[in-house]
Amino acid sequence: MTTFLYTTAIVAGLEFGLGLLLFLLPRAGPPGRALSEAAARAPLLDLVVAVMTWIPWLAAGLADGWRGFSGAVAGQLLAMYIWILGHETIHRRAARGPRLYKTHARLVGRWRNLTALWFSVLGVPLLWAIRLVELLFYPPLCWLVGFPSYRQGEWVNVSRQKFQGLVGHDLIWCLYCDWMTGIYALGGEMLRNIESFWCPIRFYDEKKCANCRVEFPDIDGGWVSAQGTMADVQETVLRFYADGRREWFGHPARLTIEGRRAEEHVKDQPG
Repeated sequence: MTTFLYTTAIVAGLEFGLGLLLFLLPRAGPPGRALSEAAARAPLLDLVVAVMTWIPWLAAGLADGWRGFSGAVAGQLLAMYIWILGHETIHRRAARGPRLYKTHARLVGRWRNLTALWFSVLGVPLLWAIRLVELLFYPPLCWLVGFPSYRQGEWVNVSRQKFQGLVGHDLIWCLYCDWMTGIYALGGEMLRNIESFWCPIRFYDEKKCANCRVEFPDIDGGWVSAQGTMADVQETVLRFYADGRREWFGHPARLTIEGRRAEEHVKDQPG
């Protein structure tokens, strides 16, 4: 029990200290603002979120098993609620005004809303798995087959801390959504390249096509009909990729004048 309490106190202190530092940085002049902006986007954001999530779990778990892991989680929760209380106290006027959590509580009930929010936290390990794929496994594909690389900080970043009136509880959960949305969107962008390059064939299940066309626009923008032939598939791959481009078919880069000219050049080639 003593070890559990020590772990809780240490993790709570570290997490609250990091949260306080991030809160104060934008107020520390140009150098502080520059560092704050860097910490709000990948790759530095990856480190910040790792310290806020899995690094304490791993370190404490290795040190003291399940008691260490539980103490780390308890410390994170304690630090979060102390930070929420402090932030709402500092921004008292905004805290008394319109709030997301009050609105959601009115719609579905306070405890149902809070329970649902905490269920969403179970997605953190999965989101980190997706993030590791983006960091470790997609880049080799860029080198091997020429897929486009990305400035990942343009996708994986947080900015809702700048929204006026978003404080405390609301801010914490909106930053979580901010982070997860960027990871999901970047993963989808990478998967569009993979799917259109290797498997540009519509699904036989039209319901699946309808469900997936938002995330994969090439379903209706170039993929071969499920009733087509492998000759059609070969022609499609050559038409879109023989010039060395590797973006998915409907990628904005292909809609430029240069992109259209390159595509037309491939179409005009014999064979």
